[in-house]
Formats: sequence, C-alpha cells, structure tokens
Amino acid sequence: MNLNVFTCLTAIGCLVLASCYPVNENPNAKTAAKTPDKAAAAADAQKLKDQEAAKKKEKDKEDLAQKDKTPDKTDGSTERSLPDKPDKPDKPDKQKGPTDPKKDTYPLAARVPGKENCVLSPYNNKLVDVGGIASGTLVQDPSYPVAEKKFFRVP
Repeated sequence: MNLNVFTCLTAIGCLVLASCYPVNENPNAKTAAKTPDKAAAAADAQKLKDQEAAKKKEKDKEDLAQKDKTPDKTDGSTERSLPDKPDKPDKPDKQKGPTDPKKDTYPLAARVPGKENCVLSPYNNKLVDVGGIASGTLVQDPSYPVAEKKFFRVP
C-alpha cells in the first residue's frame, strides 16, 4: 500500500510541475520584439535632425568661404588682373521679360449694349455682372462650378 501512495504522489507532483512549464504551441512563430520607448525614439530623431542641421550649416559656411575667397598675390607683383566681365555689353534678348502664356489663352467677354456693368459670357452667352471690376481682369464664370474653372477677361 505504501507503494501505491508513493506512486500516486509522484504522478501528482509530475503533473503539477508540467502544468507550470510554459508550452510553445507554435514553435515556428517568431516572438515579438520589444517596442522601443517613444520618448527615447523622439530624442534620437531630434538628435539626428540636429546633426543634419549642423552639417548643413558647416557646408554652407564652406561654400560661402569658397565663394568669397580671392587669390592671394604673395609674389609682390603689380600686375593688374583682367576683369571677369567682357568689355562689350550683352545684347538684350527680345524674349527676356515677363511672359504669361495663359494670359492670351482666355477669351474676352462681350459688352452688353445698354447695360454698363454687364457682359456676355463667352462660354454660354449668359449675362454676368462685372461692376467694379477693372478692364482686362481675369474673372471666373459664375455659372460654372469651380472644378470646371471657366475664366474670361473683362473688356
């Protein structure tokens, strides 16, 4: 009888110990990595931004120093250097100057005889009140939604 009691106690002890041990149900699954502290991550990001800003400032200083650097004459010569600019002035280009390609693409509205502040829309020939708007101003046709963007110029 002592043998049966001893066997039962041993079996119960083994069951208790086995129930305390964690069992990996999916051995192929990877364990989740510990997420970093948000405050530490923000501090690291700020440190990187500061380093990049410092590098950029240093590069800008070097570029400025290179730009301002003039050749030193240490041999004591009195030779004059030639100017960088040519003696002849450049001819002005006819194409230089402000050009607005869209300015000419918009149609001109037609004035309505007998009504001073009204014009006819070039898109649908509806009356549009343009009172207080200067001549040549670009105006959106109010009968169209903004998504269609129908514009014309006031005569």
